[in-house]
Amino acid sequence: MSTSTAASPAGIPAAAQTTAPSRAPRRSRRNSSGAGSAALTLVTWLVAIGFFMPVLWLVLTSFKQEADAASDPPTFFFDPTLDQYKAVFEAGAGGYFWNSAVATVVSTLLVILLAVPAAYAVSIRPVEKTRDVLFFFISTKMLPVVAVIMPIYVVAGKLKVLDNVWTLVFLYTAMNLPLAVWMMRSFFQEVPREVLEAAQMDGASLITTMRSILIPMVTPGIASTALICVIFAWNEFFFALNLTAAEAATAPIMLVSTMTSEGLYLARLSAASVLASLPVVVAGWIAQKQLVRGLSMGAIK
Repeated sequence: MSTSTAASPAGIPAAAQTTAPSRAPRRSRRNSSGAGSAALTLVTWLVAIGFFMPVLWLVLTSFKQEADAASDPPTFFFDPTLDQYKAVFEAGAGGYFWNSAVATVVSTLLVILLAVPAAYAVSIRPVEKTRDVLFFFISTKMLPVVAVIMPIYVVAGKLKVLDNVWTLVFLYTAMNLPLAVWMMRSFFQEVPREVLEAAQMDGASLITTMRSILIPMVTPGIASTALICVIFAWNEFFFALNLTAAEAATAPIMLVSTMTSEGLYLARLSAASVLASLPVVVAGWIAQKQLVRGLSMGAIK
């Protein structure tokens, strides 16, 4: 008695033929997945370009003459010029930027110096009523700035510190300190308690623990907090508008001063906006690695 094996015309066994169709769904799923990924990438690029277009148009407008900047329909082809940047610097932009730099850098340093020990106290060494203290910190951000400007103006006038950059330093420090304490508290809470216990068992003092262990571990968080404070202080407008005049005016005030009654100020305003944005962009670019690490602290344990 003999047995025979069924084969296809090409000599492939029938068993192999039964497995071949099962590969088709896998290929179709792979193709559909690739198409979905490509579509998502395309949509992401379109959204990113849509968000970037106003910035690109701002930069292009800063290189135009006022007539080209105010033309209708918009002018896409023009002869680039640096006249608007020259006009901004000739109008005294250096003084505005110096005041902003002093107010921003000094206030940020003060905020970090005060926020680090405060965050340590409410996170590593919490005591009774710690939640009440934290709520008091954040409650100061709930009060509208316009509600306190008049008392601040009166007190500053009595103390003869109106139009003084150090008044802005004090106010910016008070403005950013509550937010910095809350941010630094979250970063300190990510530090393993075992590390602190080991340092305590080795006899390390509080200053040594802070300087040699805690600060290096939360450096990305400090960089993130400092960058947020820099952005808020550099862009602050309301206090600078109401408490300064000629001596202590900051970069946001410079932007307002470029707007003239004649109406032809779009190109110069764009140039001033680009210059005012550059310090924050450069600061973010320098601190981008620390910023990403700081924002992702605690995401993976």
